[in-house]
Amino acid sequence: MGVLGVTSRRFNTFFHIKHRISRPISCDYVQNRGLSSNYSKDGTILPVLIVGAGPVGLVLSVLLTKLGIKCAVVERSMAFSKHPQAHFINNRSMEVFRKLDGLAEEIQRSQPPVELWRKFIYCTSLTGSVIGSVDHMQTQDFDQIVSPVSVAHFSQYKLNALLIKQLEAIDFTIHGHGGLNHRHLPEREILMGHNCISVEPTDNFINVTTSFVKEGKHIENQIPCRFLVGADGAGSTVRNLVGIEMRGEKDIQKLVSVHFLSTELGQYLMYEKPGMLFFIFNPGAIGVLVAHDLKQGEFILQMPFYPPQQKFEDFTSETCKRLIFKLVGRELADINVVDIKPWVMHAEVAEKYLACENRIILAGDAAHRFPPAGGFGMNTGIQDAHNLAWKLAAIIKGIAPMSILPTYEMERRPIALFNTDLSIQNFQAAMAVPAALGLDPATANSVHQVINKTVGSILPSSIQKTLLDGIFSLGHAQLSDFVLNENNPLGSSRLAKVRRIFEEGKSLQLQFPAEDLGFRYREGALVPEVDSEGAPIKPEPPTGRRREYIPSADLGSRLPHMNVRVLSKVNKEVIISTLDLISGDKVEFLLIIAPIDSSYRLANVVLKVANEHNILVKVCVMWPNGLVNGDARTKTSLAPWENYVDVVEVRQPSNSSSWWDICKMTHRGAILVRPDDHIAWRVKSAVVGDIRVEMKKVFSAILGL
Repeated sequence: MGVLGVTSRRFNTFFHIKHRISRPISCDYVQNRGLSSNYSKDGTILPVLIVGAGPVGLVLSVLLTKLGIKCAVVERSMAFSKHPQAHFINNRSMEVFRKLDGLAEEIQRSQPPVELWRKFIYCTSLTGSVIGSVDHMQTQDFDQIVSPVSVAHFSQYKLNALLIKQLEAIDFTIHGHGGLNHRHLPEREILMGHNCISVEPTDNFINVTTSFVKEGKHIENQIPCRFLVGADGAGSTVRNLVGIEMRGEKDIQKLVSVHFLSTELGQYLMYEKPGMLFFIFNPGAIGVLVAHDLKQGEFILQMPFYPPQQKFEDFTSETCKRLIFKLVGRELADINVVDIKPWVMHAEVAEKYLACENRIILAGDAAHRFPPAGGFGMNTGIQDAHNLAWKLAAIIKGIAPMSILPTYEMERRPIALFNTDLSIQNFQAAMAVPAALGLDPATANSVHQVINKTVGSILPSSIQKTLLDGIFSLGHAQLSDFVLNENNPLGSSRLAKVRRIFEEGKSLQLQFPAEDLGFRYREGALVPEVDSEGAPIKPEPPTGRRREYIPSADLGSRLPHMNVRVLSKVNKEVIISTLDLISGDKVEFLLIIAPIDSSYRLANVVLKVANEHNILVKVCVMWPNGLVNGDARTKTSLAPWENYVDVVEVRQPSNSSSWWDICKMTHRGAILVRPDDHIAWRVKSAVVGDIRVEMKKVFSAILGL
C-alpha cells in the first residue's frame, strides 16, 4: 500500500472496467444474474472478502480466522510496499497484538531500543546546533501499571511482514498473479495484483469483480461474498464504488516523501543525537526527518511542496540528495534514495461506514484519514478491525442478528471524529516551533494561495516559480546564523519562545495515554449510560496535550489492566493481565464477579440466559489479595457450569489499590466484558429486581436480539 492511495474512478456495477462512468453503484438488490462460476448455485459464498492488504486488512484477516471465520484478501499491488510509512504503534494496538500469538512480543524484540527513538529533536542541521529536544517517554510508560505492554516504534512494512508470517502459520497462501479456480473460493488466500473494479449487491450476497493482468491481458474474476470490507487505504476503491463521501478538511498540506538509506547518517545520529523525529530548519532547506531505524540507517524525509509552481517531477533523486545534504550539514558517501512519493495531508472521516444494507463496510484509512501528527491513522484502523471482527463473527455464527453491525459505525465513527480533531490540534502544535522562529507555515500557504489567485493565470509557470522561490528564500533567511543566535536580540527572543513551547508541552506530542487507552464507546453494542436528563454522556474535547490515562470501568471503556494470578492445581504461579482473560479465539463474553453469594447467583443466571441464546460467557471470580478460598467454592457455587476461572489480585508496590477500587466499584458489583475488551454492562452494587429479566434485557441491548 503506497503512502498516497490512488483514487479509483467509479464504475457502473453492471459494466466491465472499460465502461467507465462517473456515478457510483446503487445498493438496491438485483436478481441473481448467474455468475460465470457456480458459486451461488451450490450455496458456496465466501463469508468475508477484505479489499486491501495493509495492516488493517491483514489484522482483520488474522482476527477473523482465529474466530473461525473464513475470509480472503485482495490487494491491487503486485507486491507489498517497502516504503516505511506508519511507524508508531500505540498502547491499545499493542494490546490487540498481544492476542495474535506473540505478535506484540516479536515487535518489541525487533524494534530499535527505546533510547534511540524516545526524543524529538529540533535543529539547524543534523550535524549542527540543536535548538531543543523533547523526551516523549515517561517512567510510567514502562512500569506496566495501566497496560501490560508499552508503545512501539516499528515500520509499517516490517509489521506487514510479521502479519504475513502469522497468516502463513494459519494456512494462508499468497498468490502473486493468476486467476481464481472457479471451482473453489479463495478462502485463506491473499490475491496480489487484483484490483476491485465492481461490486454488485444481489438478494443473497455481494458479487465482487476483480481484474488482474496475466500475460499482458486484463482478466476478470468474480468472488461472491456475504460481507465486503474496504480496508484499501485513503483512496479507497470500495468507498468510491459505493459512493460514500469524505467529510472534513481536504488538502491541508502537500508533501514529498523521500525514502533513503544511509548507514553513515544512522551511525552518527545513534551516537551523537538519537531521536525518532528531527525537525530541521536552515536557510537552505526545511524538512522533517523520520528515523525509522538508526542502526539500519533507514529514513523518511518529509518536505512541503507547492504545486503548480513546484512540480513533483522536479524532485529527482539527485535533487533530493542535495536537499538531504543541506539538512544533514554535509555530504553522505553511502546515501541511497530508494523511493520518492507525493502525498496530500487530509483530515476527513467518511460520512458513513456501512452501505448496501450493512454488507459493505469501511475500515482504516478508507474510513478516515488524519494528519500523521500523533500516529492515529494506522492505530485507529487496527482498532476498527478489532471492533468489527467479533461482530462479523457473531453474525456469521448465528449468535447475533444483522442489526448488530450498525453499532460498528455508532462506536468507531465518533472515535475517528475525535481523533481527527486531536490530530489537527497536534499538527497545529507542530507548526508552533517554526512560527516562533519567524517562519510561520500559515503565511507560506497564504502566499502560495495569493500567487495562485492573482498572477497564477497570467505569468508563465517559470516566472511564478522564481517568484515563489524568492519569497520563500526571504523567509528562510530568518533561520540564518546571523539572526538565529543568542547574541542577536531578535534571535534570542525567538529561541526563548521556542524553549517555552517545549517547557509548556505545546509542541508536537507523540503519546496521548488518556485517548489511547481511555477512549469510550458512548452508544452501540452496550447498555448505554445516560446523564440525569437521560441524554448520552459526551466525551471531554481533546486538548492537544498529553493527558494521563485514569483506569475506569465506565460503560464502553476498555477493561482496566491488572495483573492477576490464575488459581490452578497444575500451576499456581501463572500471572496474566485481566485483558488476557478475554479470549481471542472465540466470540465469548467475560463476567467478572467477587466471590460472594449474591454474585455467584448473578453468574448462574447470566450463564443460563446466555446458554439459551447460544452466547458464550466465561465467569471470572476475582479473589482479593491474600483472601483465597480456592476453586472448591466456585465449583460448588456455579455447578453445573464449568466455564469459569478463579484469579487472585497481584498488587503492584506502586499501586496497592484493589481491583474494585481501580474500577471505582464495590465488590458487590459485576462487569460484563465484550470480546473486544470493552465493557458492555456493569452493576456497581447488586442487580435490583428480577435478575433473569434484567440479563435478557442486557444481552438484547448488546447483541440486538
